[in-house]
Amino acid sequence: MLWACLLLPQLALDGVLRHRTDDTPLVLVDGPINARTIVAVNARARAAGLYIGQRLTAAQALLARFDAIPYDADEVERWQQFLAGVAYRYSSQVALLPHAIVLEVSKSQSLFGSWAVMERRLRSDITALGFRHRVTAAPTPHGAYVLAGVSDGQTALSHEGMQRLLDDVPLSKSRLPTQAMDTLPSMGVRRLGQLLRMPRDGLQRRFGVALLQAMDRLMGDAPAGLDLYIPPDGIDWYVELSHEVENIAALVFPLRRMTGDLAAYLSGRDGGVQRFLLRLEHRDRIVTDVPVGMLSPERSADVLFDAARGRLEQVQLPAPVLALRLIAEDLPSFVPAGRDLFDERPANALPFEQLRERLRARLGDSAVHQWGTTIDPRPEHSQHVATEDEGPLEPRPRPTWLLERPIPWRGALHIVSGPERLETGWWDGGDTRRDYYIIETDMGQRAWAFCAPGEQSGWMLHGWFA
Repeated sequence: MLWACLLLPQLALDGVLRHRTDDTPLVLVDGPINARTIVAVNARARAAGLYIGQRLTAAQALLARFDAIPYDADEVERWQQFLAGVAYRYSSQVALLPHAIVLEVSKSQSLFGSWAVMERRLRSDITALGFRHRVTAAPTPHGAYVLAGVSDGQTALSHEGMQRLLDDVPLSKSRLPTQAMDTLPSMGVRRLGQLLRMPRDGLQRRFGVALLQAMDRLMGDAPAGLDLYIPPDGIDWYVELSHEVENIAALVFPLRRMTGDLAAYLSGRDGGVQRFLLRLEHRDRIVTDVPVGMLSPERSADVLFDAARGRLEQVQLPAPVLALRLIAEDLPSFVPAGRDLFDERPANALPFEQLRERLRARLGDSAVHQWGTTIDPRPEHSQHVATEDEGPLEPRPRPTWLLERPIPWRGALHIVSGPERLETGWWDGGDTRRDYYIIETDMGQRAWAFCAPGEQSGWMLHGWFA
C-alpha cells in the first residue's frame, strides 16, 4: 500500500485569507478575552514584527492598525472536511488527522498514473483553492504523517525506505505519546530510529502499552485505526463577509470562490448539482433567498458561477449583506457530455451548457425553449419552455429558433435537403399537410421552410438554424 499525507499547517489562516481581497496585516487570536494570544499571522503582519505566541496587547502597541480575527475551531474543521471531499477524487480511502488528510493512493495509480503524476495533480488542486500544504507518501498513513511534519515532498515507496527516513526524525516530531517524548531525551534517546530499536519489554514497563501501539501503527505492524471519511449528500457553506456589502458587484468575488469550491467538491465525489440556494443574510435575521436551477446536473465552475451570478444580478438588496450562504441538498450523479475528437469551435467559444445557463439566468427561465417529448408531431406543439434537460429527443434536424407562427418567404432560396412530409392534426380540426425543407439563402443562412405537398411554391418560413 501507499499512503499520501496532505498536511495543512496554515489551515485556519488560509481559510480566512481566501475570502479577502485586501492585503492588510491580519492575525488570528485565541485565549481568554483579557489575555488574547496570536496563533497565526499573514505575511504583512509578520513583516511588521507580529509573531505567533505574542500577546494581542503587545501587538497593538507595536502596530497601530491590523485586523484581529478570533480563531474558530469549527471553521477549521469545516475546511478540513471540504478538502477531504476534494481529496476523495483520488481515493475512496480518505481519513482525517489533526491538520492533515491521508489517502491511500496505490489502487488509484492505474487511473491517474504514477505517484509523481498524482502528486502534481493533487498539489495543483489544493494550490488553486488557496491552501498552503505539504505532501508526502509512505507505506503507512502514520508514517506519511510524521514525514510531512519534518519536510515537504518526502517519498518512501517501501518499508525499508520509510525506515531510513524515519530514523533521523527528532522525537519531538514523531507524533508519539507526549509523556514518552518528554522523558526519553533525558535518557539519551533523541531520534526516532533510536526509539524503534530499543527493547520493547523495557518500553512497556516504563511507558505502558500505548507507546508500543503507536509505534506499531507508525511502522504498519498494527492496523492504522483510522475512521474513513464519507462525503455528505448535501452541503451548507457559510461565509461571513469582512464588511457590510451594499451592492451586488461586491458579492462577485466571494460568489466565484464558493462556486469554485462547489465545483472542486463535486469533482471529488464524482457528482453534480442541478439546484442550489444562495442565501444572503442581513441584520435582524433578515434573509434574501436566491434559488439557482439548471436544466441538467453540472459541475463546471464557470457554468455554476454564470448561473448563480445571473440570478444574483436580478436581486434588489433590501439591506446590506453580512454573510453569504450556499445550500445544496441534492447532489445527483453527473455524466460528462461527449466531445468530438476534433472540436471545430473557435477557441473563445462558450460550451453549449454554459451558454444555455447564462441565457436562462440573464433572460429568465421562460426565455429558453427546447424540443420536447410529445404525441403531436406538429412543430408548434413540440417546442416548450425548458425546465429540465430531456436530451436529444428528435433524431431529425430541427431549427434552433422556431418562429411563433410561419410567415411567407420572399426572395431566392436554395434547397439543401428535404422534403420531410408532415400530415397530422386531423383529430382536432387543425389538419396539417406540409413538406418541410432545409433551405439556404444568398447570405449563407439556413432556414426551415415548408410548402404544399408536391409543390415548390408558396413557401412559408418556420424557423432558423444557428
